Amino acid sequence: MKIIRGKVFKYGDDINTDVIFPGKYTYTVTEPDEMAKHAMEDLDPEFVKMVENGDVVVGGKNFGCGSSREQAVKCLKFTGVGAVVAKSFSRIYFRNLINNGIPAIVNAELVDSLKAGDKVEVDLEKGTVTTPKGEYTFPAYAPEIQEIINAGGLIPYTQKKLGIK
Repeated sequence: MKIIRGKVFKYGDDINTDVIFPGKYTYTVTEPDEMAKHAMEDLDPEFVKMVENGDVVVGGKNFGCGSSREQAVKCLKFTGVGAVVAKSFSRIYFRNLINNGIPAIVNAELVDSLKAGDKVEVDLEKGTVTTPKGEYTFPAYAPEIQEIINAGGLIPYTQKKLGIK
């Protein structure tokens, strides 16, 4: 069972991958610690100073639109973000989150109820997010998807399944 607890960082609609991780770093920044330093740099310069393990990024419609660069997910992972909640995601970004072990939760009512700084608790097994305004639900993940998230992403999940260390 995975429980995620943290504070909310809330953003709007159409947050694209270039503001999540600036494209100018795509080919020059490859180390996890360095990638984390540039997360949300163009959208929220205070993000990397304030984010803590388990915090939750919340967006509006079409979160993660733009290019399919995986760095726009990895930089959030390397900052310790525990989950991303949005009204909707770009298809590729949604899958990149899951492939990197970050829960992607779609719930418009939940997004509308949250404000920056709210404390939340995400229970992936129950499919609930507890907020200051109450409890919200989201569809449970298929068992295989839950295993990928619990393993920390698709690569560690696959390595475990194949017995590779």
